[in-house]
Amino acid sequence: MHLKKFLNFFLKKKEVYLIQSYLDKEFVIDIISNENIIGIDTEFDWRNTYFPKLSLLQISASNKILLIDCIKIKDLKFLKNLLEDKKKLIVIHSARSDTTVLNTNLKIKIKNVFDVQIAEKLISKSEILNYGKIVKKYFSVSLNKSETKSNWLKRPFTEDQLSYAADDVNFLIEIYKKQLKILKKLRLVERAFQDSEKESFFGNQDLYISRLKKIKKASKLEKKIFMWREKYAEKKNIPPSKIFKDKELKLVAKEIKNKKYKDDFFKKFFKDSTTLKDFFSEIKI
Repeated sequence: MHLKKFLNFFLKKKEVYLIQSYLDKEFVIDIISNENIIGIDTEFDWRNTYFPKLSLLQISASNKILLIDCIKIKDLKFLKNLLEDKKKLIVIHSARSDTTVLNTNLKIKIKNVFDVQIAEKLISKSEILNYGKIVKKYFSVSLNKSETKSNWLKRPFTEDQLSYAADDVNFLIEIYKKQLKILKKLRLVERAFQDSEKESFFGNQDLYISRLKKIKKASKLEKKIFMWREKYAEKKNIPPSKIFKDKELKLVAKEIKNKKYKDDFFKKFFKDSTTLKDFFSEIKI
């Protein structure tokens, strides 16, 4: 078996492994298969692409933490059955975000999920709390969040990045167990699971669906232009805003509707002729 790097970090009772080779596949499968509850988090970049680019998948088991390098390991199909197993509960903080990343990158649709952020909102009857605040509440531990916006696509990882990544899943299962006891007293267990499932449902959808809901009052033409932009951005894997911004949607639709459009007007929004040609073709101008 490929030699795994063991990382021994202060404050972590679990063994932490950095997995960067497909040769460690059986090691990963063996650990996850034997767990009924696992914690999950992801590190990704979503600044210059249509789809988020998954860098690291963190999985917390009962006594181990796996940091799976999703850039170094090209074939991660073996994770699908493990993470979609309905008998396995997956604990996440902010389920919509991580399920979106797993769905778009690995075609994994997680459904049996418990969102500690959603649960904490029910318990505290307050606004949603970030992971660090929830950890602080239950364990009196202040997490170092300095690596939140670091470059997760760069290799090799720094020790600070790996420590941060492990921390992000280190407490998830224990938080779930503490929250579950409180939720039972409040008779809110079922509600917490239902709300968590809703969040994962949204994450498992195509990206354009939630975006389209934001312009539900738009005209038929505006929605048609919006969908062209989504599909073109998806094809080129660029952010839709790189084509034109949401606030410019009405301007583009208005120009087409008036049928007095000029090429110079559209060139303000479409930076290259190929994009403009595709737009004219699809919108039937």
